[in-house]
Amino acid sequence: MDHQDDLREKPLSYSVWGADQIDPEAIKQMDAAMRLPISVAGALMPDAHVGYGLPIGGVLATENAVIPYAVGVDIACRMRLSIYPISPVTVGQKPGHFRKALMEQTRFGVGAKFTGNDRSEHEVLDDPAWDATKYLKSLKDNAYDQLGTSGSGNHFCEWGAFKITSDDAETGLKAGEYLALLSHSGSRAVGFKIANHFSKLAMELHPKLDPAVRHLAWLPLDWHEGQEYWLSMELAGRFAAANHEVIHQRVARAAGLKPILSVENHHNFAWMQTIPAPPGFNEPERTVIVHRKGATPAGKGVLGIIPGSMGDPGYLVRGKGLAESLDSASHGAGRAMSRKKAINSITKTERDRYLKERGVTLLGGGMDEAPQAYKPIEQVIAAQGDLVQVIGKFSPIMVRMSDEPGDD
Repeated sequence: MDHQDDLREKPLSYSVWGADQIDPEAIKQMDAAMRLPISVAGALMPDAHVGYGLPIGGVLATENAVIPYAVGVDIACRMRLSIYPISPVTVGQKPGHFRKALMEQTRFGVGAKFTGNDRSEHEVLDDPAWDATKYLKSLKDNAYDQLGTSGSGNHFCEWGAFKITSDDAETGLKAGEYLALLSHSGSRAVGFKIANHFSKLAMELHPKLDPAVRHLAWLPLDWHEGQEYWLSMELAGRFAAANHEVIHQRVARAAGLKPILSVENHHNFAWMQTIPAPPGFNEPERTVIVHRKGATPAGKGVLGIIPGSMGDPGYLVRGKGLAESLDSASHGAGRAMSRKKAINSITKTERDRYLKERGVTLLGGGMDEAPQAYKPIEQVIAAQGDLVQVIGKFSPIMVRMSDEPGDD
């Protein structure tokens, strides 16, 4: 099997958006991924920055193989936006009411969970996949405890103002400004444990793989191990979706609201996708595995959410389905500095002044998540005008986050 792990001499070519905003180290990481013998195509989004294995903002298509670390440790981390038929001014009129809903109906941080009668029920807990393998069965208690919770770092749940400047027939939204709830979280301990378990297994199965790409060890989908990871990843995806559904149900119920529209999307996931065959393939199309490590699906007509930071706007977008991007877009603004650098260089006074100027109330939030640690979201959106159409803008008003730093 050793020769099958040899890297290409040169990386396959790939398209980059917002190259002037991307750290050269992230480019090097993407180049390394494009030297894998299983790689078929790739793309790099304008929010790209250094990650583990594949850069955050990296999109990688492989042939008949899945790379657990190219999916990431927070499998199916995702966004959900709920829009309500009232004015966002209401938050300022009843700040205690909306603050209470966020503080009492969500949990944040490593190990955060609900206990006893506070735990939520959801049909995902009855998913037969939990019993498909012994390993998944061992994770079900984690799922029950953490349903409706969020992790540390850049995970959030926030009230904000959603503005749309013209009627949108597909969503049914009329031009105007609405109260909205936006959340960012994933599959919690379930996804983290699945990722580490299968990443370790993949590395063990490829002992001769170049150390530079050790974390990009893969599992062929015709191997038992690959099939088991795929089953586990998809279950983590359903759990992450349920997690957001519960968060929004609990918070909205406490606030006395019912949404008129909810939009959601995964990132940190792998999809089977048919793409135009790259050079060297005889057939016109090719079915591949597309890994989006911190990248938003942006197929033609597909709705997605691209957030900024705790102090900056996010955007509801509609994908344009550009083949060169593998139907992808950025998943956020992207970090301009590491967590360590942010903590060491941004003062609490600077952060709080930034938030006050924009009328944002912060509940929790570590210094590693200060807005100044991120790229300007407007520049990131401008760099991908050929990938997505902006439908509306979300501006944060009251932001709930963990005090604990993240590790991405």
